[in-house]
Amino acid sequence: MMTITVKFFASLREQLGKSETLLSTSKPLTVSQVWSQVCDNISLPAHILTAVNMEYVEANTLVNPGDEVAFFPPVTGG
Repeated sequence: MMTITVKFFASLREQLGKSETLLSTSKPLTVSQVWSQVCDNISLPAHILTAVNMEYVEANTLVNPGDEVAFFPPVTGG
């Protein structure tokens, strides 16, 4: 069994009602699959930014045991 730390930031934290959760899995998962498992099988929206261990990654990146996966809403600024 491997544990992945999953974090949600900004408006995603409010929408989902959680800032962090732990996911236990027995098989490697992509970032997109991690999202689906912790968000009731909802597909990862295309506009969500993703990071593994504080580095931006694509949704098809494999997550390893002990990794931290973070999801961010689109960055806006002025």
